[in-house]
Amino acid sequence: MLAAPHPDSLPGHLAHNVLHFARVLRSAGMPVGTDRVQLALQALLQGGLESRADFHATLQACMLSKAEHRVLFNQAFALFWKDPDLEGRMRALLLPRVQLQERAALKTQENRRLAAALFPHAPQTESPQPPPEELDVQASLTWNEQEVLRQKDFETMTPEEWDEAKRLLRRMPSQFKPVLTRRFERAPTGRPDWRASLQRMGRQGGELWQPQRRRLRRETPPLVVLADISGSMASYSRMLLHFSHALSQADTPVHSFVFGTRLTPISRALRQRDPDQAVAQVAAAVADWSGGTRLADCLHQFNRQWARRVLGGKATVLLITDGLAHGDADALSHEAERLAKSCRRLIWLNPLLRYEGFEPKAAGARALLPHVSQLLAAHNLASLGQLSQLLAQGHTPTPL
Repeated sequence: MLAAPHPDSLPGHLAHNVLHFARVLRSAGMPVGTDRVQLALQALLQGGLESRADFHATLQACMLSKAEHRVLFNQAFALFWKDPDLEGRMRALLLPRVQLQERAALKTQENRRLAAALFPHAPQTESPQPPPEELDVQASLTWNEQEVLRQKDFETMTPEEWDEAKRLLRRMPSQFKPVLTRRFERAPTGRPDWRASLQRMGRQGGELWQPQRRRLRRETPPLVVLADISGSMASYSRMLLHFSHALSQADTPVHSFVFGTRLTPISRALRQRDPDQAVAQVAAAVADWSGGTRLADCLHQFNRQWARRVLGGKATVLLITDGLAHGDADALSHEAERLAKSCRRLIWLNPLLRYEGFEPKAAGARALLPHVSQLLAAHNLASLGQLSQLLAQGHTPTPL
């Protein structure tokens, strides 16, 4: 792997400006990791400074990972690297719009997110309205606004909506139904416990005053979270880690892992009470954030090193990935089958299910699908709420 170029190797303050531009794109919602910034700096050294078109093409090739982000990238590039009246243009984008078509509304939404990323403290101008009536009770979001936010995709949320979504996620109930185990416990009613009764007779001189009884013990099954943090999942991984943190605060034992090109346990980091600090510590400790995906290798590592430690007691496994993995599909199918046989149920959470016409045509998706208990969406608060209800039911769904 090539070493990252020193900032002084590029002319002027160009390297520092590229780093700042990457931070703006990341704040606006684009998955731009440190690996893509290093790649952009290396590409600029090789030949991307001859013209503005070459400079734009180099940064776009290195930092853009999805076709739907191209419009946002082009807007950010034009405003960040050229426009002399940058602040005036961005303040104009914050003005309210009326009578927008559906496509234009989506474009304005991306612009507002870009404006918030470039000017986080810029005041938002509102159109003049009559003074509101006095209210005895005032809430930050009405029920209708919360319902709209619940249906909104994580990828299109503004920073303010993102913060509100995290607050709603922390208030989401996370209760899990206990299941019967093969072990017994003392109980006032139930089947006779002859061994305990004989021991009690021995302590009482051979007389049995009260027979002992027992019943099957109920325990809350553990939950294992395997979250994909590759480049194609970067827009959803951070919010899903907040969801894992919320689950970790419940009474059930939760074991969390993230994977891209390698498997990393993060259960200890998510035990912190502050979810923002916990997720930030995870992002700082993981070296392959927003990189590639080696799903078969990561599942093999989990099955070999961690399955016996964390999958006892009829565990439920949440596999969070889009299934766009590189590698041998047969090896992935073998590891997925091995994982499914080691747990009570394997639930696959796929953000791509937000598309109505989605079909698992990728080789990785076809290899995973026969071995999962259920395939669910994981792209907004409503889908995570349905998952919480499914986990609280405690039953094993019918395999697909």
